[in-house]
Amino acid sequence: MSQAMHHTEVDGIPTLFAYATGPMRAGLVFRVGVADETLARSGITHLVEHLALHRQGLADYHFNGATKGAFTHFHAEGAEHEIVAYLEGVCASLTDLPMERLETEKEILRTEEARREPGQLPLWRYGAQGYGLVSYPEWGVRELRQDDLRQWAETWFTRDNAVLWIAGERLPAGLSLKLPAGRRRAMPVVTSALPTTPAYFSDGKGGVLLDSVVGDSTAARLYAGVLERELSRALRQEGGYSYTAATDYTPRRDGFALVTAFADALPAKQDAVLGGFVDVLAGLQAGRIAQGDLDAVRARADASLTASDAAVRRLPGAAEDLLAHRPPRGFDDLRSELWAVTPQHLYGVALEAAGTALLQAPAGHSADWAGYAPAPTGSSYAVTGTTFGSPRAGGPSLIVGSEGVSVTAGGQTATVLYRACAAVLNWPDGGRRFIGHDGLAVEVEPGAYGIDAHTMATIDAAVHPSEVVRLPPRQRQPRPEAGGSAGSGASGKAAARRTGGQTALLVIFGVLAGLWSLLALAYTVFGFSDPETTTGEWAALTVFLWAVGALLAWPAVRVLRGTRRG
Repeated sequence: MSQAMHHTEVDGIPTLFAYATGPMRAGLVFRVGVADETLARSGITHLVEHLALHRQGLADYHFNGATKGAFTHFHAEGAEHEIVAYLEGVCASLTDLPMERLETEKEILRTEEARREPGQLPLWRYGAQGYGLVSYPEWGVRELRQDDLRQWAETWFTRDNAVLWIAGERLPAGLSLKLPAGRRRAMPVVTSALPTTPAYFSDGKGGVLLDSVVGDSTAARLYAGVLERELSRALRQEGGYSYTAATDYTPRRDGFALVTAFADALPAKQDAVLGGFVDVLAGLQAGRIAQGDLDAVRARADASLTASDAAVRRLPGAAEDLLAHRPPRGFDDLRSELWAVTPQHLYGVALEAAGTALLQAPAGHSADWAGYAPAPTGSSYAVTGTTFGSPRAGGPSLIVGSEGVSVTAGGQTATVLYRACAAVLNWPDGGRRFIGHDGLAVEVEPGAYGIDAHTMATIDAAVHPSEVVRLPPRQRQPRPEAGGSAGSGASGKAAARRTGGQTALLVIFGVLAGLWSLLALAYTVFGFSDPETTTGEWAALTVFLWAVGALLAWPAVRVLRGTRRG
């Protein structure tokens, strides 16, 4: 197989081709993703992707789509005529979306979302906008209209905002991709919710997670590999604290990349894992980088570049580079740069990564002792306006002003200005949740604070209708909690992840309760047929089995009720 990646064009769409035997593979990539949306209309790109794939039906060949932070991919593998039909079908659907499927696809997206547990690092790093939106639910899907989707497709899914890639023995004969004209879209604006880095926040998860923004380079890729070796050696092989210690390197296609590192931990080992994790980073930042580790990681990288399918595997990423105005580099240049990297280069990357690091520590743990500043969970000021106090002693107070809303509780304050509001969640019972671009949230519950109708009308009129997300009725109206809870808004970033965690607990306890109940039912029906079991023993064991089933079901019921309230 040739290592060459050839540039050509199909119907005005830049095309990358690499020779490959076997089934043909192809993909159509657009420069649009979650980071181009707003929080109030989040999910629109994903919904367009689903609608565009519907007419493919239950094909015998493999195909799929993916909506990422800044790119949307449609890809397939099969015979040449199947690839042609797939690509032409996707383009036809993008120009004439099957709107009769709109409500059905919305339900599918909501089902898909219930299974997803988004990471929280993007929210804390970027806020409730841009790349931070991947941490949030797709709240905008519910109210999207046909005209919204048509306009989005006409704006972003154009031939001038697309790149085609194909791996096969030749370019498909007769391939015709009819997409409207448009323009190449710039990469999303990179926002920040962190006043300073390195920073940390505490989360309920058991492990340690960290990401850093570094310049996209061969040295940075190798640094990620060396970091993984060091974490695995220290935390798994030597310490026995973690089962998984791994890293990931993700180019952002704007000249920068994200180095992510993770180590899991049991509750009793969280202190050891956090300390060991920080020690590994400190060692690299002090220049303690073994030549043997660099050589091992470099050898794997070189094997990947010289593999027979290297060009094919690089096609999707090369398409993203083209869309970001970054022409793909040749294999000779990449290998030359690979073998020029020294431990000193990795030391430079380690220092760069240290300066931009964001660390997620287990709940109840801090990292200020290691030089990480606490990521903000509140605002430094409150708006001036009318104060509505909680009827409970020590409860939070809500301030409604002409510029925005604030909540104060337990010495903390959270403020969302109307001009910096990413979304307002709106429930039929009158409840509102204002979410600022920085990710902080303020809960406005008129019943709990005794807010009059005129004030609520003033609040609603202060935000643009495009920022409002109307949600279905809640089971019951929540009360603001005292202190810095997510409910009161003083630490409102936690609200975005509430649904995902509750869903996971619901599934776990629900499955356990269901399986145990089946066991109890089977024993109830068939257990007494055992001639060696007395009536008293059978009755006692049956009661025990059903009692355990009830105990397992009770947490699932509690979580379900909490999920519906959220």
